[in-house]
Amino acid sequence: MECIILAGGLGTRLSSVVSDVPKCMAPVAGVPFLEHVLRYLEAQFADHVILSLGYKSEAVIEYLRQKAFTFKVSWVLEAEPLGTGGGIRRALMKSKEQQVFILNGDTFFEVDLSAMGAALDPGAKALLALKPMKAYDRYGSVRLGEDNRVIAFEEKQYRDEGLINGGICLLNKARENLSAFPEKFSFEKEFLEPEAARGGLQGFVSDTYFIDIGIPEDYHRAQTDFDKKNNG
Repeated sequence: MECIILAGGLGTRLSSVVSDVPKCMAPVAGVPFLEHVLRYLEAQFADHVILSLGYKSEAVIEYLRQKAFTFKVSWVLEAEPLGTGGGIRRALMKSKEQQVFILNGDTFFEVDLSAMGAALDPGAKALLALKPMKAYDRYGSVRLGEDNRVIAFEEKQYRDEGLINGGICLLNKARENLSAFPEKFSFEKEFLEPEAARGGLQGFVSDTYFIDIGIPEDYHRAQTDFDKKNNG
């Protein structure tokens, strides 16, 4: 199992509580948030993890060189921001498998990746992990049609309940065409949204633990959640 982690974010919205480190290196329950993501991937039996790094990449590399994991670790660097799509495309150059998981370095979604991999339709370009949410307005929503096909991404607005994109995508390299895109592009806007309109995306619903530390409120909640996980 190969995984790409997008870990080059600036953490602008977190600057009031965490400064001078990439978002993925924000301390949560005594360790960088990235460590929680990497330990999760160990538990999911990942073989190879590729990090797409940008802002203050040296802090992430120094951390990785001091740690040992059960999988091989590689990274690629962006001299300037390439957007999520450009970062993914560069990281894919180091991947060898036909199916590659893509995760965000500032979110933790406890999906069963083996079950997700088994659910991928060989004809689909990608499979998105979707989290059921209630009473939310921070995220856009994802609509599913027949056979768990993603049919639309809807703008942020208050909803009593719905599905959100949980930030884990299984990319089918036999079907995707990222090499046709410019060096810098948005994976969400320029790849996922058009593919949904064409019927090329699947959804995988997982009602498991999810958190995105991108805003101070949820960053503080992560401290409590992971303290409980570690001590429970």
